[in-house]
Amino acid sequence: MNDPHIELRLWRQFVTLAEELHFGRAALRLHMTQPPLTQAIAGLEQRLGLLLFARTRRSVRLTPAGVALLPAAQDLLARAQGLPAVARAAAAGESGQLRLAFVSTVGFGLLPGWLRAFRAQYPGIRVELTEATGDIQLEALARDEVDAGFMLHSPGFAPPGLAVCPIAREPLVLALPEAHALAQGEAVPLAAALREPLVIFPRRIVPSLHDALFALYHAAGQSPQVVQEAIQMQTIVNLVSAGLGVAWVPRSVTGFRRSGVVYREVAPARRAHAAIPLCETSLVWREGAPDNPALERFVAYAREQVAAGAATHAAVNAAASAAAGTAGP
Repeated sequence: MNDPHIELRLWRQFVTLAEELHFGRAALRLHMTQPPLTQAIAGLEQRLGLLLFARTRRSVRLTPAGVALLPAAQDLLARAQGLPAVARAAAAGESGQLRLAFVSTVGFGLLPGWLRAFRAQYPGIRVELTEATGDIQLEALARDEVDAGFMLHSPGFAPPGLAVCPIAREPLVLALPEAHALAQGEAVPLAAALREPLVIFPRRIVPSLHDALFALYHAAGQSPQVVQEAIQMQTIVNLVSAGLGVAWVPRSVTGFRRSGVVYREVAPARRAHAAIPLCETSLVWREGAPDNPALERFVAYAREQVAAGAATHAAVNAAASAAAGTAGP
């Protein structure tokens, strides 16, 4: 009678006998007497509907079916023996799955290096990446389709219901067509930048940063001349290359080299009513999300990286200040 539901104990008895080819020695290894082992093997063969061992009074040998079955049974027992370690590793956040979303700007900077180092430190954690804008990430987090995401926003902005770990803060710079007159200098005057046709992301993508940019224009008595909206930063830069207008982009985007585009700092007006906005990248995840040790490991890793980066930045600034203080006239 064929029966797929066979206890692990029977497979262990089969493997032990197959390795010993002697009922007495196999019974000793299994800490049992020989008659129950003989009955167990016979019962296993009956349930499979085939013979696994050819027996005589003097010998025991595997049948072709037994030979074919042995490696799979050994692998089954090895994997079963490793199950406690798998469970402990998952509970400790050393294995498992992490579904991570990210905005494209993170891909230009820290994300590749972070993932490479994190995977080296925790090879048992499988990271699934999804590129998505902020609005899509919020929906995915709410539906439990991702565990965490790197989002772009104005400094201090915290989406409701999400835990936030600030990662990096950077200024906005101006992307201009390479042949544009304003691209010839080292910096672009703010008043001149505000008069240019604008390529920008839709407000729903990054509301806080969109509002901060519009506030900059309004504070200077200007209305943005939006000529085109685009979702991805790469697309925005490509549209600038085509000569449609200029675009405000995070400084990290300058790592995206596109023929026909240059990036310039914007020099604020001396009596500006509003500062040029900064943008911030944060790692966000749902408050009260189901326990996920892999996510906890990544959050801890992110915080360690931020702290290490801050310490390095402080050391560089201190060294620069000390060098300036000891320099001669």
